[in-house]
Amino acid sequence: MVDSWGAHIEARGFGARVVDRQQRMLDLLARADDWLTATELAERLGVTARSVRNYVTGANQVGTDPVVESGSRGYRLDRSAYARLVEEPRSESSPQARSTRLLRRLIDDAHGIDVAALALDEHVSDSTIESDVARVRTRLDGSGLSLIRSGGLVRLGGTESARRRLLGALFREESARGMFELEEIQREFPREPLAAFKTGLIDALAERGYEVNEYGLRTVLLHVAIAVDRASRDHALAADPAHESLHRVDAAGELTDLLERLVGEHFDVVLGDGDIAYLGFLLSTRVATPGREQLTASVDEYLRPEQLESVRDIVQRAAREYLVDLDDDDFLVRLALHVQNLVARAGDESFARNPLARSIKSSYPMIYELAVYIAGELSRVESISVNEDEIAYIAMHVGAQLEERRSGEEPIPASIVSPAYHSLHLTLLRRLDDAVGTQLRVEQIVTRSDVDWAGLPGDLVISSIEPAVPADRILVVNPFFGSSDEERVRTAIARARRQRRRARIADELVEYFDERLFFRGENAPDAETMIRRLGDRMVDLGIISTDYVEGALERERLSSTAFTESLAVPHAMTMTATRTAIAIVISETPLPWGESRVNVVAFIAFSEAGRASFQSVFEQFVEVFSERENVQRLLHRGTDYASFIGELAHLMAE
Repeated sequence: MVDSWGAHIEARGFGARVVDRQQRMLDLLARADDWLTATELAERLGVTARSVRNYVTGANQVGTDPVVESGSRGYRLDRSAYARLVEEPRSESSPQARSTRLLRRLIDDAHGIDVAALALDEHVSDSTIESDVARVRTRLDGSGLSLIRSGGLVRLGGTESARRRLLGALFREESARGMFELEEIQREFPREPLAAFKTGLIDALAERGYEVNEYGLRTVLLHVAIAVDRASRDHALAADPAHESLHRVDAAGELTDLLERLVGEHFDVVLGDGDIAYLGFLLSTRVATPGREQLTASVDEYLRPEQLESVRDIVQRAAREYLVDLDDDDFLVRLALHVQNLVARAGDESFARNPLARSIKSSYPMIYELAVYIAGELSRVESISVNEDEIAYIAMHVGAQLEERRSGEEPIPASIVSPAYHSLHLTLLRRLDDAVGTQLRVEQIVTRSDVDWAGLPGDLVISSIEPAVPADRILVVNPFFGSSDEERVRTAIARARRQRRRARIADELVEYFDERLFFRGENAPDAETMIRRLGDRMVDLGIISTDYVEGALERERLSSTAFTESLAVPHAMTMTATRTAIAIVISETPLPWGESRVNVVAFIAFSEAGRASFQSVFEQFVEVFSERENVQRLLHRGTDYASFIGELAHLMAE
């Protein structure tokens, strides 16, 4: 309900720029796990601490209850109060609400609307309604629609399909950011029993052996609601050959027949051929994927052989470039089906939204990077554009495959300390084995109370008794080993793995830095300027060529390299540097980077010889800088090159 929130503020007279930064502040607080100080918020927003305090005051004046809590540790969001606020109906008299109503009326009325009569209906002056008309004209930019005025009459020019795209866009503006819920669609189109339709659709797809993409299903439900609403107003969608031919997934018309039947059953509306074909196109390219049995029986029915070979070729190049194992026929078929759908969506200029895009990018940077490479090759081969939402879907395919291959990850060596008393030590060992199994490799079991703690082997010691002197690697658990102990052991194993990975590359990573490529307080107006500036320094040192710099800019255009809220890692997708090196910029004032602002920029140039270490270095580097406390330590303690290297080495070893 971001626009609903914006309308609350707009109604109180705040400027547009203030509204934007105030909302960005609330977004930062919503994602934070702890308090944020005014200074931290100011750095990320690019404003003063005083401005932050003003934003907090403004935010707390909008609703009945304050949404931002203040304390000695800074600010944090009152999530309950914020949730209540964004669910409140927005001000019906705000310019945003009026322009939205005007757009809806223009979409429904093909003959046009009298501006003077509209001013009377809205109980506003002629000048106010003229401002609303101007706002509508601006909102139509890029929609494929135009505002046509003849005297006092205004109407929309453009196709029915463009009107429906605008309806969908208006709905998404009024919905929660990311995924929208079925209930929200029903509030907008109250006559449609969408819940029953959704259940019937999912059941029917499952009966026919299809797998369902729940994220894409929400988009299809929205378009079903729009189609039913428009059909009931005698606004049919013209047939489009691209939609009528549909897709290999629905070569026999099974999905369109299913949709036609379900729409008739649940909405008592007869949709035209154009509507049914378009909804079938959406269903086949966003939701319904043939199941394993269907594909095993006949892949060629659903997937063009040339599409599979094209994807196989791209994946093989990605595997060679990044030294990963992606050689699996089932994975390739699944990805090729997805790509076939992606190409169809790109042709329709209707990409699928992915609410997980941000978290995939920051939590799994290497997987996302592989997806960017694949997307870049697809863009070149298929002559399409691929946005970040679609890149994230490719990453989900790649990530699922790599995680499956990584399931046999090397166990953590550990010692178990559990003094014998009846069978308590056996109970502990059994429950520990049930909980984590092969994730641990037990080097030694001690059943005595006189323990040589320092001499115990392994990265982790799990003990049912307290040691004389606490140590980081010793985890004390309950002798009865309950569910809370299970979670703590899993966390300790994950931490031990992370420390092992970091320890392996810590020395190597430090070697990639060069005092001549360390800059503190360096500023640039945008990402491209900073990339060229750092690239030129590397070129002067003979590390890379100008082609590498252009490659880094090309990579940036595919998807922003701001992987976390604080870190950007520009780089090319080829490993042609004479040696692996990292140019680093640290700035206490956040630097603009696409739609983000970052405090650290690390231009990485990898050589062919460094190909084997690319994955581990890249992942661990992003991981270290993804933790806000680490960034703050480097900002405040890394005052020069020597102190930066020392602090980074310390963080890697922790």
